[in-house]
Amino acid sequence: MKIAILDAGTLPIPLTRPAWATGWVEYWATDPGEVVSAIGDATIVITNKVPLRRAELLRMPWLRFICVAATGYDCIDIGTCREQGIVVSNVPGYSAQSVSEWVIASIFALRRNLFEYNELALSKWAKSPSFCVHGTPILDIAGTTLGIVGRGAIGQATARLATAIGMRVMFAEHRGRAETRDGYYPFEDVLKQADVLSLHCPLTDETSNLIGQRELALLKPGAMLINSARGALVDTSRLLDALANGLLGGAALDVLPNEPPKPTDPILDRFNQNLILTPHISWAATNGAEQLNKGIEANLNAFKLFTPINVVNGITKTNFDDPHAIYDRT
Repeated sequence: MKIAILDAGTLPIPLTRPAWATGWVEYWATDPGEVVSAIGDATIVITNKVPLRRAELLRMPWLRFICVAATGYDCIDIGTCREQGIVVSNVPGYSAQSVSEWVIASIFALRRNLFEYNELALSKWAKSPSFCVHGTPILDIAGTTLGIVGRGAIGQATARLATAIGMRVMFAEHRGRAETRDGYYPFEDVLKQADVLSLHCPLTDETSNLIGQRELALLKPGAMLINSARGALVDTSRLLDALANGLLGGAALDVLPNEPPKPTDPILDRFNQNLILTPHISWAATNGAEQLNKGIEANLNAFKLFTPINVVNGITKTNFDDPHAIYDRT
């Protein structure tokens, strides 16, 4: 089984080649138009963010397994994979600790204005007639409300940390859903009550531009928005307007709709201190990177364990230990 890695440059820690792999090829990065040639005759592909869409998948009938080196799998055409019999796996939960800590760090940085006060310390403290230099008011964190959209492993980890520092947590129900599940609050109620809104949901047709002009207007004046999930969840042009007009108290973004952004992207114009922008690395703390590699290794070995071992009269028998073994037409 030959394995191809399409964007090894996105992984902080190199992957270890499985002993059973018959071939192993790594690409630091792969342009979308070069996907088919990069994969070549590999039956297994590992991708982080390089998309595999229908046009490419139909040209690779030998491809049997796609291992997504991430929690989200919106870069994969799942429907076509089902049609073609291609197994797809992701690595859920590996970055829960890393991302949740980034969220809490961003809340502290924004509400306590750490970047502004760092600048004041460097520019004005030495000339100050007093022992301290005052600037924008410093806001408390304990006693505030954190709205969370998405209750997966990362959302729950963020909730635990937020609760530990005295925040009230509200999980938002799906936007537009008439009934509210136990433990959730109506989407619009969360927006109206949140001092900080943090996004942890997948990108789908329903969640694209989840936070736009209408949703930003529902947030209380001075509220803060944090997005470490997918950039397209937020209409960034409307977000920039809300920041510039003082409707939002701040924002922390680890993701953008287009990654990497173009040099002319307005989001890169640091017009004030209330925008934190990091290059999609909230997941990449040492623990997160190690857990990701372990998850990829486990997925590869699981596929190897359950891969077909023989073909008789057009019938493929898989090597499950279950006596009721699975049979599929080849």
